Amino acid sequence: MSTGPRAYPRGVRPSRPAEPILHLDMDAFYASVEVRGDPTLAGRPVLVGGTGGRGVVASASYEARAHGVRSAMPMAEALRRCPDAVVLAPDFARYREASDALMAILRSVTPLVEPLSLDEAFCDVGGAVRLLGEPPTIAEGLRARIREELRLPASVGVAPNKLLAKLCSEKAKPDGLLHLPAAEVRDFLEPLDVRDLWGVGAQTAGRLARFGLTTVGDLAAADPTTLVRIVGEAAGTQLALLARGEDPRPVVPHEPAKGMSAEETFDHDVDDPEVLRRELLRLAERVARRLRAGGVAGRTVVLKLRYASFETITRSRTLAVATDQATELHHEVVGLLEELRLERVRVRLVGVGAHNLVPADGARQLDLLGSDRWDRLERAADRARERFGDAALTRGALLEDDDPPE
Repeated sequence: MSTGPRAYPRGVRPSRPAEPILHLDMDAFYASVEVRGDPTLAGRPVLVGGTGGRGVVASASYEARAHGVRSAMPMAEALRRCPDAVVLAPDFARYREASDALMAILRSVTPLVEPLSLDEAFCDVGGAVRLLGEPPTIAEGLRARIREELRLPASVGVAPNKLLAKLCSEKAKPDGLLHLPAAEVRDFLEPLDVRDLWGVGAQTAGRLARFGLTTVGDLAAADPTTLVRIVGEAAGTQLALLARGEDPRPVVPHEPAKGMSAEETFDHDVDDPEVLRRELLRLAERVARRLRAGGVAGRTVVLKLRYASFETITRSRTLAVATDQATELHHEVVGLLEELRLERVRVRLVGVGAHNLVPADGARQLDLLGSDRWDRLERAADRARERFGDAALTRGALLEDDDPPE
């Protein structure tokens, strides 16, 4: 691995490196941001997440993970495993601010940055080697800048493609860097569990295990037609490629969102249709505001329900004209809810989504014959909230709720 930028003779362009892709993943991001804001938390187990009876862990510091705590675990279970943990409610404005600063650092090195979430991104640094050195050197420089400027830890994988870079960053955690030379890909992949590959969950892993395929090396050695018979044509073909470390996908900057959604887990199971409708209105408001802020509208409206039994279902409806209005989103999801005829079935979680996003201006032009009353009202409400805060304006129906969810 090189230790600094390489000087090339004038007029000589370096060839594209064999391992140009970085996958950068922040370590316990939400928890790390909280520790940065309160140094007295350093070295202590910190949990970020919901504090109600149905709360889940959004982020756990590595001190908490040492007790077996992980993300998405019910908070009650996390506290049973780690009773001394400090529990903090999420501060998404603070995390967004840290994320914006992180992405600015990445884009100062290459324009080819593909964010996956607030704390994770792919970078293609193939065009930056002339000025900044080989990819591992660039990766270490990024980690140093993030540590110095943001006071946060980051792990980075350096590899020939996105699949391998992501696998490397996972193996580098916490606060590390792993460079996979192209010549060592086969040796790196062979011992890995099949579940390390994208798209292989418990069910697929179980099917493969029944045929003796438990490692990535097993998949690479298998006849592709056998994989197709086990998991289907699309998945089998994909697994054969991934097992050989092949991933042709480029890094795509500024990839548009495929959808926006919001959901709420109740502190207690709900079987009252009026309570469900009211919560759907609150979530529709949240989604609509995000759509308008992003300048997009949704063609497909999605209702999500999780019953007390943990069975989760979704129902969707595609509209003739895309919308960014809470009133219409609410009307559609309530219609989907009524079609289910729940009859007092206990519900644990409810969600609203808008998918198949299109530019909002085009959607409004298609709906010129309709009334723009609700559009004007909701945009006026957005302006009021921006000026006076979220509590400045709410719908009368939501005032009936004495204990609104956070």
